[in-house]
Amino acid sequence: MSDRFVYVTYIRTTPETLWEHLTKPEFIRVYWHDISAESDWKPGSSWKLIYPDGRVTDTGEIIEAHPPRRLIIKWRNEFRPELKAEGYSRATFLIEPAHETVKLTVTHEIDRAGSKFIEAVSQGWPSVLSSLKSLLETGKPLPRQKAA
Repeated sequence: MSDRFVYVTYIRTTPETLWEHLTKPEFIRVYWHDISAESDWKPGSSWKLIYPDGRVTDTGEIIEAHPPRRLIIKWRNEFRPELKAEGYSRATFLIEPAHETVKLTVTHEIDRAGSKFIEAVSQGWPSVLSSLKSLLETGKPLPRQKAA
């Protein structure tokens, strides 16, 4: 059994520009609201997200990287013990040209049913990816969302 979250959006940009925004720290920091990413984005390389205060939020490994079309990351939450206990998940980013836009499909899945981690990312991804879309289309990310 597995659990999965899928998010699809269309962004007025090019595959190359979207890839840069998904993998370059200077862009990630903007639409993730000061959370930074560290990786060289090559298969087998480590990957991590870091809060502004230096705490590591998530870690993993680059499984596949085919610029500017496909990126797969092995992903584990590091700051919530109940989520970390679920182990590694997979985030797949598929970038497809769609006329004058780019179709971005993000699939985040884990090999367990009823995952609390997938429940959490299903709340986080829409905000992050909407902020990315806004940044690419207007030059500004969305304002940081307050916790409910």
